[in-house]
This record gives sequence, C-alpha cells and structure tokens, in this order.
Amino acid sequence: MRRAQHPARLARTLRTVALGCVLAVSALVIPDSTVASTEVTLVKIESAQGIDLEPDVVWILAVGSDARPGEDMLRTRGDALQLIGINTRTGAATTIGVPRDSYVSIPGAGSDRINAALYYGGPELLGRAIGELIGVQPEYVFVTRFPFFEDMVDDIGGIDVRNPSYFSDSNLKPNGFKTGRLHLNGYSAMAFARIRKTLPGGDFDRSANQQRVLRGIQSTVRNKADQPGFMERGVLTVMKHLHTDLPPGELFKLAQAIAQVDPTKVTGCVVQGGIGNIGGASVVLPYVEQARSYGDQARKDATIERC
Repeated sequence: MRRAQHPARLARTLRTVALGCVLAVSALVIPDSTVASTEVTLVKIESAQGIDLEPDVVWILAVGSDARPGEDMLRTRGDALQLIGINTRTGAATTIGVPRDSYVSIPGAGSDRINAALYYGGPELLGRAIGELIGVQPEYVFVTRFPFFEDMVDDIGGIDVRNPSYFSDSNLKPNGFKTGRLHLNGYSAMAFARIRKTLPGGDFDRSANQQRVLRGIQSTVRNKADQPGFMERGVLTVMKHLHTDLPPGELFKLAQAIAQVDPTKVTGCVVQGGIGNIGGASVVLPYVEQARSYGDQARKDATIERC
C-alpha cells in the first residue's frame, strides 16, 4: 500500500506542478524577447574548459547593471557582482562578492576593472572574467536594472536584513540605516546595496551589504512560497520583463532551486584586496589566492567554511 504524503508536502507538490504550468503557459502568452521589456536578462553560458562543476551545484552570477535610461544594460559597466552557488541536494547556498573595481585580466580585452567586462563583451565575457578570478565558472548570468530590482522587492512585501552598523548617504539615504534588524522596501533595499562612500570598508562593505540584501530576498521568498498565488505572481512578473532564451522547464528548475535554499545553510564572503592607482584611477587589486580559495571551498557543496 502506498504511503500517503504529508499534507504540507502534498501542498508543495501541487504548487510545484501549478508553477510549472504557469511557466509553460507564460512562454506562449508573453511576447517574445524582440518586443518584451528588457528590465532583466538571464543568459546561459558555456562552461570554461578546465573548470569542473558539481552536478548538484548551480552557479549564477547576479549583476546589477549601471545602465542609465536608454542605455543597453548588457553593454554598460556592472555595478553589483555576486557569484551565487546553490546546492540543489542539500539546500545550502553561498555568495562570493567581487568588488566592481577589481583590476583583472579580461579575456580578449586586456586588463581593466572587472565590471568593464560587461561593456566589452556582455554577460558571457563578464561570466568568464569572474570565473577566471574565482575558479568557478557561472552557468547563468542574471542582469537587472535597479528600478526593476526595487519593484521586485516591493512586490514581495519588502525584505528583512541585519545591519551591523549605522551608515547614511546624503543623496540616497540622508536619514541613514540604523543598526540591527531592518525591514526595507524596494527603494531602501536598493540604497542599502549601493551606498559605499560612507562605509568604512568602501566597496568591500558594500559587497557584504549586497549579500545581506540577497539573503533577505531569498528568506522572504522561502517564507511566503506556500501562500496561494505568491510564486505564480512572482514568476509572471519576472516573465513579463525577462529576456532569455531558456526554456520554461529550465526556468522552473532555477526558481525551484532558489526557493528551496535553507536560510540556516547560507554562507558568504567578499573577495578582499588592496587599493591601487592605475592610469590615475583608483582600483581594487584583488587577492587572487583568496578568491580561488573561496571557489575551491564552495565548488563541491556551495559552502564556505571560513572567509
């Protein structure tokens, strides 16, 4: 006799089927990429030779584009760079933050700040540059404009983060962010992730704050995933603005992997470095050995034991 499923598990199973149907239908009813809004783009890239990937771990490079209105967000400099690994078997996840001004060798383009790779060669080249620095090649690159990011956070009801110390910015957040647990709406989440000049650690602290925002988004999605219609509405919202060549089934698997991350199994580190001056411009000289150690630790199980 077949054992009955636990009610909560059965509900999740039914919702999974429903979400898959939503994605399948969306592919038919939502305009194709030639006419759709380009607020967010998801690109699948080929794995670099010589870099092995674990089948249980999915690697996604999340990029906040610095594009201004009217600019192509895929050919401007990236502002926020976070390499995210998700273990689909254990629910563990890790984020490796890369300061945008990290001065590296960009394949085919010489040496420059790493975020310039997006300008030189789009998401694929940026993914390769990040892969060469960390030693783990992202399988997907997810690029979004900040206004869409704000709307997305508002659509899920805001997020909660823990802020280790007070900071402010005269333009983005004059009243600042107090210490402790904060509930952020879309605009505040954007400001929390972008402010750097008033942070003691500059780009390094900003990258850590970006990771706090990502954890807040994932935690909110996980906590609300069982609410009727929540995931379906979220998928439709993204699909309306999404430019991608991925089939609905693959999109569904990615969404499912993100929703199943266990917040107690999330780790994260930021690649550190020295401050240099090249051609009159301030740059970050990343500690390559440290970056590679993070990749080595996380490659097999999406876990970093120590920063």
